[in-house]
Amino acid sequence: MNVGEARIRVDMHTHTRRSFDCLTTPERYLDALRARGIHRAFVTDHNAIDGALEMYARAPDLILVGEEVKTREGFDLIGLFLRELIPRGTPAREVAERIRDQGGVVYLPHPFDVGRSGAGEAHADRLADLIDVVEVHNARCFRAATNARALAWATAKGKLPGAGSDAHTAAELGNGFVEMPPFEPTRESFLAALARGEIGRRTLAGPWVRIASTYAKAHKRIFGV
Repeated sequence: MNVGEARIRVDMHTHTRRSFDCLTTPERYLDALRARGIHRAFVTDHNAIDGALEMYARAPDLILVGEEVKTREGFDLIGLFLRELIPRGTPAREVAERIRDQGGVVYLPHPFDVGRSGAGEAHADRLADLIDVVEVHNARCFRAATNARALAWATAKGKLPGAGSDAHTAAELGNGFVEMPPFEPTRESFLAALARGEIGRRTLAGPWVRIASTYAKAHKRIFGV
């Protein structure tokens, strides 16, 4: 890192109420982001992009658009810098290709947290040629070893490391981020900046966050919002 070089903090994996297991409103999300010193964040709701697009229109200086897609194989794959929805249940390789077709970045989240729809080694290996970034710090991975294994895989495959809070509550925002130079909202500019980035806060969330997600799912089943 160059002394005096401008740096920003980017949370690469977050959720809002458009996810089935999150109740965070845009207002609470934006307030928390600013309060926690995060300069940019990707909204990566589960199988949804409309909320991210609305938030980007509202705060383009803070918000970037993504989607966490549940692939046909059952694991999650994130697209960054998306413009169009990629439907749930799309085969993983097609998901990655469609992300690339949109000029996006293929981001592999929590790959070895298989209890939370991580890809696991076999799926990750098969998709390695299309993966751009590996999430080596996910703040919702309770065991540090899970993130360490992701870092080892990323290093072995020559992939850029990324980090995200995977926040499903406003209080979690910023628990994981990359500190990196500023970038234009394009694939090329972002990847060039990320290559000069450093993984930031390594906070791991406690079990209460799973309780919050369970409550959010129950609330939506009962009240429909």
